[in-house]
Parts: sequence; structure tokens; C-alpha cells
Amino acid sequence: MSDQLRYKGLREKLVEDLRKKGITDERVLSAMGEVPRHLFMESGLIQFAYKDQAFPIAAGQTISQPYTVAFQSQLLEVQPRHRVLEIGTGSGYQAAVLVAMGASLFSVERQRVLFLKAKSILEKLNYHPGLFFGDGYAGLPTYAPFDRILVTCGAESVPEALLRQLKIGGRMVIPVGGPSEQKMTLYVKISENVIERSEHGAFIFVPMVEGKAKK
Repeated sequence: MSDQLRYKGLREKLVEDLRKKGITDERVLSAMGEVPRHLFMESGLIQFAYKDQAFPIAAGQTISQPYTVAFQSQLLEVQPRHRVLEIGTGSGYQAAVLVAMGASLFSVERQRVLFLKAKSILEKLNYHPGLFFGDGYAGLPTYAPFDRILVTCGAESVPEALLRQLKIGGRMVIPVGGPSEQKMTLYVKISENVIERSEHGAFIFVPMVEGKAKK
């Protein structure tokens, strides 16, 4: 798949812009500089791929703003070989960033059209997360527990199934709130009965929907 020198230069500029906006994790910045975001975009929008904004993709969803991807990834504190569960594969861009950071990634997508497209793109780019077509609310209990869980859509409340699948000492990042605005929320699992919660700014995501989409 095509990754021209021009795109690499645009990614370098994007990384510098992310630095200026407060992203300090060098592993996040390195991954953002590596992953060719334009290949995850709709063909008519490729020219805008390295602008720091969200754009529409299929099934009424969006590819997140690069700053949002970087912010969530930084808050997650992913380390190499961490088992990471992503809820909402979407375009596959965030998944690629996490794999580039060294995560052992498991990602769930409820829209079949997005699942199939992301699977194809990620395979062509030689990124190999475990991809699953299913209900993100349920997580992946068979593969639990996870060191990290990342939710890439806005939830009105936190699914208890996901908290159960988080390791002790693990971190979960999830946007929580109504359809107009969510608070980026971090949960740190101290023990089976103690979970610390903190909020990290307001964002807008497409809503998290329970149940698997029809094929």
C-alpha cells in the first residue's frame, strides 16, 4: 500500500503539532509518526488525512481526531506486550497505533462493514491484532484478563463486564456521558473491590451501542 515521502513529511508535522498540544509520551508520538493514517481514510478525504480533526467513515462512524487517539493512548500507558482490549475497531487506525506501540491487541467491532475493511487494511500493513466481530459491551471474556482496555466510543455508563475483564493494576480509558459530550475517564483497578476513577477533559465520540450489528 502506498506511503509516499510526502505523507511521511505530513506525519512528522502532525507529530510536532501533537507535541505542542501536550502529548509527551515518546512511544505514542513514534507510533503516530509511523502509522499511515491516509490509508484508513475514505478515498475522497485522503488529502485531509494529516489534519488534526475527525472525519466520517462507513456505517455513520468516524475516524478519530489524531489528538484524541494520541491522548487516549497516552492516558492508557501501554507497555510492550501488554494485553490490550479495544472496543470499537472502527477504521482500524487506533488499533494500528496500539500495535505499533507493542501491544498484544484484541479489538471488537459491531459493524461488519467496518470489521471487514479494517481487517483488510491492517493485514496489508502487516499489523496483526486479534479482530472480532461482536458486541463491545460484552468484551472478550474468553481472552481476559487484560492489562489495558480502551473504549473508542461514548458510553452513557461503564459496562460492568469490561471492569471485570481488567487485571488488578490495569487501566481502562473510556469516554463517559451523553450524546453531546463525554468525559474522558480513567479507571485504575487497585483490587477486585477497589477501582479508582478520574476524569481527563471533555470529548465528543459517536455513541457506544449494545449488541452485535447485523451481518
